[in-house]
Amino acid sequence: MLWIKAFHIIFMVAWFAGLFYLPRLFVNHAMAEEEDVRARLTIMERKLYRFITPWMLLTVVFGLWLLYDYAWTAYSHMLWLHLKLGLVVVLIGYHFYCGRIARDFAQGRNRRSHGWYRWFNELPVLVLFGVVILAVIKPF
Repeated sequence: MLWIKAFHIIFMVAWFAGLFYLPRLFVNHAMAEEEDVRARLTIMERKLYRFITPWMLLTVVFGLWLLYDYAWTAYSHMLWLHLKLGLVVVLIGYHFYCGRIARDFAQGRNRRSHGWYRWFNELPVLVLFGVVILAVIKPF
């Protein structure tokens, strides 16, 4: 069980690293004026998104494994687990929305400012705080 938990955490860290960086690329892309810079950022966004998607999938698989093996039986009656799972669903939606944004940039369809992306970049940080506090402290 500890191996499963360790891999879940490793994959989660790799996924979050990408989710922290990808929106920063969007900030730079929204500010870029030169075509060669925009082309380079498009490539970087596409490659990073493809790189972190398997980490997301592995995080979810190992998380579901933990949930199935013991967490649901032990904690299903506790609110913290339901809130944590809700935050994970939000984060998965955020991940796929990042993919949509990357496709929009690649097709020249960005309609948002670099300021909007700066705020957008903060959402995974807030989710991380929530998930870690809920999983470690189990407040409810």
